[in-house]
This record gives sequence, structure tokens and C-alpha cells, in this order.
Amino acid sequence: MVRILPFQKNQAAPVERVGERLLQEELITHDQLQIALHEQERTGQMLGMILVELGFLNDDDLAEVLAERTGFPSIDLKHALLDGDLLREFPKEVALRCHAVPVSLSGDTLKIAVADPYDVLAMDEIRRHLPAGMKIAPLVAPAADIAEAINQHSAGIDALDGILRELESGESKAARKNDAWTHPVVRLVDTILADGVRRGASDIHFEPENSYVRLRYRIDGRMQQIRILHRAHWSELSHRIKIMAGMNIADTRSLQDGRFDGTIGGSTIDFRAAIMPTVQGENIVIRILDHRRALMSLAELGFAGAALTDITQLLQKPQGIILVTGPTGSGKTTSLYAMLTQISTPDVNIMTLEEPVEYQFEMIRQTSVQEGRGLGFADGVRGILRQAPDIIFIGEVRDGDTAQMALRASMTGHQVFSTLHCNDALGALPRLIDLGLTPRMLSGNITGILAQRLVRKLCPQCRVMREATAEEARILRCDPVTAPPRTATGFAEAQSAYVAPELAKPMIGEAVGCAFCHGTGTRGRTVVTEILRVTPELDELIATDAPRSVLREQMRQDGFRSMAEDGLAKVRTGEIALADLRRAVDVTGVAKL
Repeated sequence: MVRILPFQKNQAAPVERVGERLLQEELITHDQLQIALHEQERTGQMLGMILVELGFLNDDDLAEVLAERTGFPSIDLKHALLDGDLLREFPKEVALRCHAVPVSLSGDTLKIAVADPYDVLAMDEIRRHLPAGMKIAPLVAPAADIAEAINQHSAGIDALDGILRELESGESKAARKNDAWTHPVVRLVDTILADGVRRGASDIHFEPENSYVRLRYRIDGRMQQIRILHRAHWSELSHRIKIMAGMNIADTRSLQDGRFDGTIGGSTIDFRAAIMPTVQGENIVIRILDHRRALMSLAELGFAGAALTDITQLLQKPQGIILVTGPTGSGKTTSLYAMLTQISTPDVNIMTLEEPVEYQFEMIRQTSVQEGRGLGFADGVRGILRQAPDIIFIGEVRDGDTAQMALRASMTGHQVFSTLHCNDALGALPRLIDLGLTPRMLSGNITGILAQRLVRKLCPQCRVMREATAEEARILRCDPVTAPPRTATGFAEAQSAYVAPELAKPMIGEAVGCAFCHGTGTRGRTVVTEILRVTPELDELIATDAPRSVLREQMRQDGFRSMAEDGLAKVRTGEIALADLRRAVDVTGVAKL
């Protein structure tokens, strides 16, 4: 058992040694270290924090190196059970300032998670708020996880009910009228924003009705009603949001857009507000842009096994077009960001055209499309080609000119990534033909096509496995686990000669609901995908404009697996519920695929 030693004031290590360790692990470059050391001389901050703030290092890697370097254990706060009494007694302001959160108390020893055990000033401040003689046993955790834990467990301090009572009574307004930041309307909006971020919402909806305002979050793609607010507060609330987003508070009859940012859970979050005038009043939707979501790897998004292997092979091709298809909100851009991040290195020039640029990345030159100012996708690609790029990301192929420019970029030796709106991977080909490209033009230039949907994941803390019903078992028999092997003679022939055995009590996952998932039974989403790799045989069929049935037969011989099959495999493991899969993907014809 690891013995946790109390922190000693004289226990310190030169920042250069931590930097050298990061260099040895190839987590940062020498140039990045020099920049961080220069910034440290100017600000006096800890080296690790500076590297994280500059985007050179992520919190998890820093915590791992510090834990190894100091000898203190690390802790995963995302799944740790913290002592609520300790959290209430420890000042929130001190916890946020020192990047520390108490975990548990045993005798006279307090286990406390800290971002940097070498921060002597922070440790001294923590000691001043503890009883005399108490020992500190530091545990190392990422700063973002510490901030998230603090905000999660202190949410009750500024609970909506308390703020609304304060707003209705008018006591705070009268007592603190000269301090705008303590006004209950300000704290009410801030609390709603923080709560939305904490719950993982992508959008916050303020929807006025005749006598009230409905507050809803979009979480994991589904709308959830949070509460009902009295209509009397709506004027002040809408004015506050407009002021934050830089809108005209006097204009209530026009479309308005704005943006603002804030620090929540130790991370800077961007918010985009949009106002639509309706017959009941101004409808306001705030989009939450959390940079942490855009930094997910392909594996974290849900790509695994053969799908991950197929994508890796596609990324290794030096030129060609890779398309990601699906409806709005299916995670197409996030998947492409993960691909670009995986192949982004100092020796390649990656340039993007987006509408708009939502997340910014290091070493990737990003440009926002401005149609009104003459900078559309087609013109933007022309400009990018004069910048000597290696890889081009086009936000969306939406017209013939953009399709032609993407094809031209591919034909001149560039790797091109883009998105397209269509139902499945194979549907991208007729869609491109509709945009003016010919089958012969597509042949030799399309490397691969991904189609995807996002499906809610069952909460890992409370999900249960149950026996499938007869109808569910019938669908699950079509899963690739029990499907016939693909042979050179063709999938259809093998399937016709195959008799599926009766499955013995197939088990599937079911949602329950707990505090961890806020009673919904689901937490987060995973990708369900199909990947069409354009093999030489398939490329020949594309060039001849072969029928869809012929293309699909060749795809099967090449090992193609549909979205329905990919989803059913995740149903079997209990990762997603069959009902949620059926809302996103048609599984009725999976046996015919």
C-alpha cells in the first residue's frame, strides 16, 4: 500500500527539472519550454500551469508527470467520491485560487487533490484555513478536474431557487444596488450558464410563453426541460444576455447574434447567443462551445476496432478526398477535428475553411468563410491553394463550385477533408454527381467516405443488463457476431446458405438513472459509423456509374459494415440502448444489407 507523505515546505524541485522530464516524454518541444520559461519570468506562475494555458500541454499529461516526479499518488476526480462536509467547510474562493479540493479526512490527516504539489504559496494558504496540527497528504489531479469538482459540489450555494427568491423579494437589489456583479439577475444568468456547462449541454434555450419562460437544455442531442421561470423576470434576463453578447437591448423585433466567453470549471468557454422574435416574445438560444469537447481523440469519440483501423489507413494516404456525411448535429466536424489533430505535425501545413471557426487549434491555419464579403468556400479554396498547403479542410461541400475546387485540390496532390449532407456513405456518390461531378471525375479521387450518427451512451454507474425480448432478439441475430463469414464467393451467397442458431438469452443494456447522470440513465454520446474504403475494384465500378446494388455487393466483399451493424455491436456490449439506436439508425433492414 502506498504511504502518502505529508507535504513539506522545503520539498521543491527546480522548474527546469520538470521541464526536462516533459521534454524526455516528448510531451513538449524545446521551443515550447523556452516560451513557457520566458512567460514564467514575466508572470511568476508555475511552469506546468503556463504550459497548459498556452495549449502546449494538457492537464492529464501534466498531472501524470507531476505525480511521477513528486512521488505523490494521483486521483481521478471524475469518479472519486468526495466528502461533502469537507467541501462545504473549505472556502470555495481558496479552493479555486489554489487549485485544490479536499477529498477525505482520516484522523489528523487531510487528503487533498492539488494541481501542483510544488506550489509552496498555495500549500501555505491552504494550511492557514486548516486547524493547527493537521497534516496534508497531497494527491495530484488535473486543474480542470479540480475546478469541475469544486463547481459541481458548490452548486447549491447559488441554486436557482435561492436566487429567484432573492430576485422576487428585492432584498439583494436594495442592499447592493451599487454592485452590479452581485445583482441576482447577474447571478441567475451565470448560474444557468455554469449549470448547462456542468451538465454537458450543447445549447441553452430560453422560450417565452404567455405567462412564463421555459428553460430547456439540449443534452446529448435531446431536449430536457429544466424549469419554468416567471414571465416577470424575462425582461431583465433577456437584457442581461443581450448586454453580455453585445446586442442591442432596445431592439426586440429583429434577428440578433452575438457571442461572449466566460471561465467555468477552470476552462474558458465560448457562448454564442441567437435571438429570434416570436409572437410570444424573443426566443433566445445560447450555444455552448466547450473547447475540451473538440480535443477528443477518435477513440474517445467512439471509433474502435476495425473502424479505427480503417480511418488510420485512410489518413495515411497522401492525397484524395475524405468525406464525413450525416445530418446536422451528428458530430461530423468533431470527427474531422480529431482526424486533423491526429495527423497535425510540424512538418505538414494544414489549412481550413469553416463557417464559422468554432474551435481553434495549434499548428492549423483556420479561416472563417464570409459569404457576404466575397469569401465563399470556392474562393477560399482558390486562396488556400496559393498558400502551399499539404492538407485542406473544407467545412462543407454545398455547391458545384466548391465540389469542383475540392476535386481540383485532390487532383493536384492534396489531402482534402470535408463534410456532406446525405443519409449514408454510399449516398455521397450520387450527391456529388448532382453537384456537377461526373463518375469518371470521382474515380481515383475519393479515398474514403464515413457516415455517422451520435447515440446516447448508457450511464456506466447505473445501467443494468436484462434479457432481450423476442423482437429485440430477432434484431440482434443480425449482429455481425452471429452473421455468416464473408467469403470470396460473396456475402449474399454465404448468407443464403447460413442458418442462424437460436441465441441463448441475449442480454442488452437498459437505462436506470442515478445522481451521476442526473436521473436520465444516459451520459454522453458515442459515434455509430460506417466507413466506405474506396478499393481499386470499387473505384472501377464508380468510374462506370455502376448501380447501387453492384456497388454494395463489392463493398461487402471488401469488408464493409453498416451503421446498423456497428450500432448493434455496441448494443450487445451494453454501451448503448437498442431504443436509442433505433431513433438514430434504421435497423429494420439490417438483415438485407
